[in-house]
Amino acid sequence: MTRTIDPAALTAPDLGAFEALAEAALESLPEPWRGRARDILIRIEDFAPPDILSDMEMEDPFDLTGLYDGIPLTEKSVMDQPMGPDTIWLFRRPILDEWADRGNVTLGELVTHVLVHEIAHHFGWSDDDIAAIDPWWD
Repeated sequence: MTRTIDPAALTAPDLGAFEALAEAALESLPEPWRGRARDILIRIEDFAPPDILSDMEMEDPFDLTGLYDGIPLTEKSVMDQPMGPDTIWLFRRPILDEWADRGNVTLGELVTHVLVHEIAHHFGWSDDDIAAIDPWWD
């Protein structure tokens, strides 16, 4: 049976839907990564806050889909004073914009890619390390 979708009835996924996509992406990680990634706080916002954009010297909030904010495990020391939880930020509007522009991946695939990319930074991987394993942009 073919299901007809009325485009006029569609709405953009809200922050709660993105949270569900991020949780599904986290659950899809193999161990030991899944368990260790659970220590990271995941925040979902429409856009990066102005202070983050300023710190990254970015003007266009659509240029940032995700961010790891913390100290990579490869750099942590038991002597470090915790400054707050390691956090992965996912930015809904830039992700939706990229998803619409790409047109060749599902929203779940894109959210998973952004989340895994940021989790890799938590584990101490550079952008070049990640690109060698996941040539997403090619």
